[in-house]
Amino acid sequence: MLTGSIVALVTPMDKTGEIDFHALKKLVEFHIKSGTSAIVAVGTTGESATLNVDDHVKVVMKTVEFAAGRIPIIAGNGANSTSEAISLSKLFANSGIVAGLNVTPYYNKPTQEGLYQHFKAIAESCELPQILYNVPGRTAVDMLPETVARLSKIKNIIGIKEATGNLTRLAEIKALVDDDFILYSGDDESACDFIVQGGHGVISVTCNIAPVEMRKMCTAALNGQTDLAQEINAQLLPLHQKLFVEANPIPVKWACAELGLIPTADCRLPLTILSQQYQTAVRDALTEAKLLS
Repeated sequence: MLTGSIVALVTPMDKTGEIDFHALKKLVEFHIKSGTSAIVAVGTTGESATLNVDDHVKVVMKTVEFAAGRIPIIAGNGANSTSEAISLSKLFANSGIVAGLNVTPYYNKPTQEGLYQHFKAIAESCELPQILYNVPGRTAVDMLPETVARLSKIKNIIGIKEATGNLTRLAEIKALVDDDFILYSGDDESACDFIVQGGHGVISVTCNIAPVEMRKMCTAALNGQTDLAQEINAQLLPLHQKLFVEANPIPVKWACAELGLIPTADCRLPLTILSQQYQTAVRDALTEAKLLS
């Protein structure tokens, strides 16, 4: 079971939108040295929605190559088409990744039964462990605890990234699943409380720029050092909030560039660089978190 701070890694790009694999390698090394628990390659923060399939697979495979077994790699493999998600899962099944992160189908708004059948079909298509990903704020569909409980009975569905930010949801899921079902927060702002209340870790945007601090916060929370965890989290709170002043990953890529972690803040269209009006707020949050002087 992977616990603690898992980074939802940005995908660095140049000004033409081409993937910067040299910068990607540096990011992988940065997280290995920082003690990050694992890397999610090409999740939402990695611009899964703007990469074509070839680029998606290249980024995952290069991340595995750069990691060279020193840090576990989870691959985003979700899609709003079940057949596409199955294809990605099969591609990644023997690639060296430890699991797939499988987002609820977006835009087409399936029923709870549709969600169950979608994830069941993916899980049964190959032996790759699957982590469910519920983020209704982006997908327009909310996978309810009862559906999660049904899916948890499928042997290679091993956990969920729950990104509603609703801590009541954690308690509801915990009451319905076995103890070995992994519970990750997908909301940095509530992640500390999520772990204190029985979660196993966070798949984090903030970890892109504050990996050491996120690791320390998660470790303290997992060890029952609640006061210490909350103290560290209070320092990070401005980042948790300001990294979402525009759609993720726009602000965090700008912050990464501001800290010199990647050469440019460029995204692929339709995403654009952080608007001028928000840059001061993000820079101030970096300063409050003691990442900039």
